[in-house]
Amino acid sequence: MNGRVAFVGDLEPTALILACGAIAREVLAVVELNRWRHVDVRCLPAKLHSTPREIAGAVDDQLRAVKGKYEQVFVAYADCGTAGDLDRVLSAHGVERLPGPHCYAFFAGTDAWLEMHDAEPGTYYLTDFLARHFEALVYRPLGLDRHPELIAEIFRHYRKLVYLAQSDDDELSERARRAAESLGLEYERRSTGYGELKPALEQFVSV
Repeated sequence: MNGRVAFVGDLEPTALILACGAIAREVLAVVELNRWRHVDVRCLPAKLHSTPREIAGAVDDQLRAVKGKYEQVFVAYADCGTAGDLDRVLSAHGVERLPGPHCYAFFAGTDAWLEMHDAEPGTYYLTDFLARHFEALVYRPLGLDRHPELIAEIFRHYRKLVYLAQSDDDELSERARRAAESLGLEYERRSTGYGELKPALEQFVSV
């Protein structure tokens, strides 16, 4: 997915945000809120969220493809399960990324997420994206629709599901609640907004 927010009197883009497709809506919303007329947004497939070992290579390919085309490039990923591979790629290109280990941390705020994790390690997290696509990305791929008896085994170490909500969307909240119910987990909703995503992108653009 490639996206760009355009305005009347649009400027030639000089900066690029290369983003995870799973946070495309939020990244584009921040760009629009700030009316950044010189910023391009390109998004890698959201399905990489489920195959973190492929993220670093995909980002490397994109950075090579855009080399010399922008004055600034920022990668809107956290480590996202790459075990440091993404940071090694970004270091080679001289590019920075979002703070923290994953999207749950930068949406919730790293300190707040660490507190939640310490309080209940057996927590399964959803964001707006994951609440919207829970059936397609979690329930069906794990075969839980066909073999619900697997739920007790796969989620045996989880106690609760926390929906980290970027928006006030009643439908998404209901989807998240149903997801928790389907997994037999306690449900909690926390309104995070864009968390650390917005200030991180604003700091990049202001440089």
